[in-house]
Amino acid sequence: MIKKIKIFDIIKNLSKRERTFLYIAVVIVGFSIADRLIVGPVFSKIFALNDEIKKTELSIKNNLRILAQKDKILAESSKYNLFLTSSKTDEEEIALFLKETENIANKASIYLVDLKPTTSSQEGLMTKYFVNLNCEGQMEQILDFMYQIENSNSLMAIERYQISQKAKGSSVANANFVISKIKLK
Repeated sequence: MIKKIKIFDIIKNLSKRERTFLYIAVVIVGFSIADRLIVGPVFSKIFALNDEIKKTELSIKNNLRILAQKDKILAESSKYNLFLTSSKTDEEEIALFLKETENIANKASIYLVDLKPTTSSQEGLMTKYFVNLNCEGQMEQILDFMYQIENSNSLMAIERYQISQKAKGSSVANANFVISKIKLK
């Protein structure tokens, strides 16, 4: 017959020193099991949550910084709305471009001989309109006209120009310009 071995009988038969080592070993094994099964996963979850909290806090700080600049961003974007295409057709845009060029010429006090639209080109989200302009005026007036075109609020630029004296010894000059205007979509 097989004898039943009882753990308590074995422990009773151990010396005091052996029992102490056994208890210490059981406590160490118990702590190891508790660490692997309970403490380790809890702390790893806490560290993962802390990392997620830090990332979320950083995201919130960035969003708050952007929100603080909301009015500034809206003000800046409203400046550029002028350059974006509205629901106007190409013909309406060209007519507006011709009228604007004529107004600048009148403001500079130059005499318009000829003002006619030419081609337009489409490049991605940008449409570029062109106008040929022949005019007469004093050199100061022509330079004032050129300055006003280059500094207009509607993305106008002088692509080519030719200035010549109208007659020998005359203070009046003839000028030919190719002016462009850019419209964004």
